[in-house]
Amino acid sequence: MRDPRIQKLAENLVGYSVDVQPGENVLVEMIGDERDLLKAVVEEVGKKGGNAFVEITDRTVQRAQLKYATEEGMKTWAEYDLKRMQMMDCYIGIRAGSNVNDMSDVPEDKMKLYNSLYSHLVHSEQRVKRTKWVVLRYPNASMAQLANTSTEAFEDFYFDVCNLDYAKMDRAQDALADLMNKTDRVRIVAPGTDLSFSIKDIPAIKCSGQKNIPDGEVYTAPVRNTVNGTISYNAATLYNGITFENIKFRFENGKIVEATSNDTKRLNEILDSDEGARYIGEFAIGFNPYILHPMKDILFDEKIAGSLHFTPGQAYEEADNGNRSSIHWDLVLIQRPDYGGGEIYFDDVLIRKDGIFVIPELAGLNPENLK
Repeated sequence: MRDPRIQKLAENLVGYSVDVQPGENVLVEMIGDERDLLKAVVEEVGKKGGNAFVEITDRTVQRAQLKYATEEGMKTWAEYDLKRMQMMDCYIGIRAGSNVNDMSDVPEDKMKLYNSLYSHLVHSEQRVKRTKWVVLRYPNASMAQLANTSTEAFEDFYFDVCNLDYAKMDRAQDALADLMNKTDRVRIVAPGTDLSFSIKDIPAIKCSGQKNIPDGEVYTAPVRNTVNGTISYNAATLYNGITFENIKFRFENGKIVEATSNDTKRLNEILDSDEGARYIGEFAIGFNPYILHPMKDILFDEKIAGSLHFTPGQAYEEADNGNRSSIHWDLVLIQRPDYGGGEIYFDDVLIRKDGIFVIPELAGLNPENLK
């Protein structure tokens, strides 16, 4: 008998996140070997009158493919999958790989080819901009290890997070989006961090389960050349299978002019991928009440209660500051007291302190009001 939590998640993905309509084509992509949710999603698409198309990817096979890829082969691969994506109305991506480090020894030049020739074209330009889409992780032993919990405890946490009442969260986000749309100057303060920038006239976008599961953020972007100061991120992060810790940036007029981490050389190689990689494409505030600690999985980490992320690289079309890049690297700063605390100011008014919203109109986004 199928776990009812899986059934509920499938119903939410198909009926709420991508809102499948009769006759729509839906690509369901599974990375890993989890089948229960995959079958439930395919069944739900059928119940809605949609047409389900399934792709199952093994990361170890993809690793071999990438290690020996040529530029010509990568272009053909992208063209092949782009044609399929162009035929889709919806996309549901389920990630359930057993080893987050599978790509760690793929040569950097091959990953750059993949990011610029494949991922940028198929996903950033086509899937993100032209389909209804949602991406999620699925709980397994690997994710439980990253979260330092038992597999059973992680499954309970996962379904609490992913089956949250996202319609309620959506309504609570209105006040923050409205305030951000009225704001010019932002200042962020935390240990090792004193950062200022403008978000004037760049739209604030609510995220409440339509694009990512789990969800819980409102994002915009800084005016490209206004970022000045320093930021010290306190959540470890994965990029192409490599773990980075203690990342610190110093900005001058929007550009990252100094970048350090546990692997400063590799960090700067990534930031030198193209001109836009040293500028910021997204600023977001996270508030999922069930996600408290980083686990090197950005779909969870960027929604941590009391967090923000400040993202080098490509800006989203919905909140566009003009920055263009082959990368989009969400890096997280947690401002709750157990992570050193911190403040966010909008036009010199304190709006969040130590991870808690302190002005009445935003109180609906504090943890006790979202659970």
